[in-house]
Amino acid sequence: MSIPPPPGPYQPQEPQGPYPQGQYPPPPPPSPQGPYGQPAYGPYPPSPYQGWGQGYSPFNQPAPVNGLAIASLVLGVLCCLPAVGLVLGLIALGQIRKKGERGKAMAVIGSVLSSLGLALWVLVLATNGVSDFWDGFKEAARSSSPAKGECFNSASGLEGSTYDLDEVPCSGAHDGEVFAVVVLPDGDFPGDASVTDTAEDKCYKLRSAYAMDTWAVPEGVDVYYVVPSQETWNLGDREITCAFGNADSDAAMDGGSLRNDETTLDADQLAYLKAVNVQQAAAESVPADVPEDDLEANKKWAARIVSALAEETGLLRGRTWPADARKPVEAVAKEAEALQAPWAKAAVADDVDAFYLHYGEALELEDPGLSVTARKALGLATTPPAEEEGGTDGDVGGSGDGLEV
Repeated sequence: MSIPPPPGPYQPQEPQGPYPQGQYPPPPPPSPQGPYGQPAYGPYPPSPYQGWGQGYSPFNQPAPVNGLAIASLVLGVLCCLPAVGLVLGLIALGQIRKKGERGKAMAVIGSVLSSLGLALWVLVLATNGVSDFWDGFKEAARSSSPAKGECFNSASGLEGSTYDLDEVPCSGAHDGEVFAVVVLPDGDFPGDASVTDTAEDKCYKLRSAYAMDTWAVPEGVDVYYVVPSQETWNLGDREITCAFGNADSDAAMDGGSLRNDETTLDADQLAYLKAVNVQQAAAESVPADVPEDDLEANKKWAARIVSALAEETGLLRGRTWPADARKPVEAVAKEAEALQAPWAKAAVADDVDAFYLHYGEALELEDPGLSVTARKALGLATTPPAEEEGGTDGDVGGSGDGLEV
């Protein structure tokens, strides 16, 4: 066996290199020094290439998200342009594979949602669903106003433009009460002025068919209307909504519904009001011009009143009234019969003075107390409306009922 050599410095074993034992090659020449004494380039010679420029980061940068994938996902969720969303999703998948971009999940989800949306649109078109939806939308626009007999509040008040009428109970405070709905014919929008003129004419005439007992309408109640605009007309709106409201448009109404017609009146009350309202309607057709400016128009008006008084007399005497109402109603009929004579003379007056003379005779013959007695016997309102210009209160001879447009 061999004995290992004693510990000591490392001794290279044979074979020896080109240098004698114990000698080593000379060290390499020193490298260029850096500013702090370190070699400028390490143990290797300088590289002929430049290092990293500005922006180098020791961490890997994430791949960008594909923009078309995002757009496909948004359109798929909104389902507004399903065909576009599907096409963008497919294009995005191709770009992601080629460029290594992110967003594959978004592109897939967008494509799936867009495909479902596209299938739904095809189904809707095949079953005429678009037409049904549009008809329903237009019907909602037409039915947004309260119906006859309903009370409402308006966020914008009773003047200017309104976009929403909220139905509320008539028993509480409310802005208005609908007494009529007028449906205009189809066709092109007739214009704001034409629609307004129609509303003024129709609503004013129809109010007494809803509130037949004009004496029961509180003083200060006015007539309002809601008309279609060009925009709502294009959506199918053809309705003029006529409503009672406070003359002070900022004040509410209360005290219950103003409706008194065949739905709330008994047969005798209804018959009496129908009779006296004939003359009332004729009296309200007074011309806009006074006799001095248009005598012929006022003479025609007087002739209409004569015809209305004759019809009223016939209606009052053509019915058998309850025992306690017979004499009071007959007294009203006699007055209506007597009033025909002065109004007939006014209808053929030769000049303005003669017209006023006979007009004054008719006013002197009127006795509101007769109407009060008859109404009390029938259970109707007994407080005459305030006197209006051009006529007096009472069931005969009056020219207005305190309502204005």
